[in-house]
Amino acid sequence: MTTASGSEASPVEILLIEANHGDVRLVREVFADAGILNDVHVVYDGDDALDFVLQRGDYAEDAVPDIVLLDLKLPGGRSEDVLATLDDRPELDHIPVIGMTNSATEADIARSMGFEPDAFVHKPLDPDEFLDVVRAFGRFELSIVTEPARETA
Repeated sequence: MTTASGSEASPVEILLIEANHGDVRLVREVFADAGILNDVHVVYDGDDALDFVLQRGDYAEDAVPDIVLLDLKLPGGRSEDVLATLDDRPELDHIPVIGMTNSATEADIARSMGFEPDAFVHKPLDPDEFLDVVRAFGRFELSIVTEPARETA
């Protein structure tokens, strides 16, 4: 599998935790338009998110995600529960969590409440911003898989 920089690497597994089905569709479209070919697993609530990362129930056979994209406004404050679980469990605290927000104000509010993902991206998701954030984690620089550039006539 060829990565964005042209080398061979295993693609990262991305877990998208997003309650809004329209936003899920938009993220998938943005990734497809950007040629990002990584597996994107989707869950729509905090309970399923915790089951996914802890590999229990319906998600027992799924891969532990390498990166989590977390909607900061999951119903019932579940975003905080997901982040706390990832932070509190030594076997999971290495997973970077990218908080998705509609505004800088939401990010500031999250920080003031002690709810601090590893990074923030703004909705609607911009593929270049996403790739820049992921590359900032270093170890993932070579494992975001994209389609080869198409030649133009």
